[in-house]
Amino acid sequence: MNMEFKRKLPLPKEVKDMYPLSEELAEKKKANDREIQDVFRGKSDKLVIVIGPCSADRENAVLDYISRLRRVQEQTADKLVIIPRIYTNKPRTNGDGYKGMLHQPDPTANPDMLKGLISIRKLHMNALSQTGFSCADEMLYPENHQYLSDVLSYVAVGARSVENQQHRLTASGLDIPVGMKNPTSGDLSVMMNSITAAQHPHVFVYSGWEVQSKGNPLAHAILRGSVDKRGQSQPNYHYEDLIVLCEHYNESGLANPAVIVDTNHANSGKKWEEQTRIAKEILHSTRHSPDIYKLVKGLMIESYIEDGNQKPDGCVYGKSITDPCLGWEKTEKLLLEIADLR
Repeated sequence: MNMEFKRKLPLPKEVKDMYPLSEELAEKKKANDREIQDVFRGKSDKLVIVIGPCSADRENAVLDYISRLRRVQEQTADKLVIIPRIYTNKPRTNGDGYKGMLHQPDPTANPDMLKGLISIRKLHMNALSQTGFSCADEMLYPENHQYLSDVLSYVAVGARSVENQQHRLTASGLDIPVGMKNPTSGDLSVMMNSITAAQHPHVFVYSGWEVQSKGNPLAHAILRGSVDKRGQSQPNYHYEDLIVLCEHYNESGLANPAVIVDTNHANSGKKWEEQTRIAKEILHSTRHSPDIYKLVKGLMIESYIEDGNQKPDGCVYGKSITDPCLGWEKTEKLLLEIADLR
């Protein structure tokens, strides 16, 4: 094989034993889970907001940002359920570039995945202990979910992973909401098949074990736009797109029809400042169609402390080192406006 086996990493149980979750924090996560899941089961009319930087980079800035979200959550608790994004793995289109804290807990240092595993667990635990939020992460490597399974309240499967069998089957064994993004091609049938697979039970190989999943009725759609054959972004957040998704769900017979709409990526053409306008248009659509209102459970927004982005070796505190994000002032204003419009 053309690879070097550098070292054997500790098992998830070993890392959890080194950094255990207290009973108090476990109860807090359960309470968060109930509130979030009530939205996806249609028991609550609150709007879920999955929000945060494109990728987590430095713990101090991420925790600072999340503490600001806590203040907004307290102001909007009757309308919104905020789930901070702590995305610790960063998929790269061509494989190059910063791959997230799992790979590089220090963005300016060499990759160190042992330190990375410990860093991402500590970051999620500190978010829970310091702010009360149990957060969202992306499932880039399905088997790595076990390192964070007791601290996460939401998982997203990315556009380039949604067709992968192991992602789909692993999602079927989780007991929290899992959002399945439409693929970059925009083919909604691929996304719907992925949701179907995730909602059904399966027998498969996971972490060297033969396992039986029970199926995840909280698996749902994420619309993130697409890219056409010319490489141009094509949005799928408009009224007509949401009606089409309603029809797909009506034909599918799937449990708990739901969608989170991503306001960035191909929906914005990566024009991060357009997220404010896009979020408001989606809310406008929910007011004009009872079916869309029932289907749209929330928004996904890329946001950090400072507007825009910088190179990985940049020194601006709280500014994204991957895709550009809304800064805090715009974010706070948008969240309060969303709550007023809900």
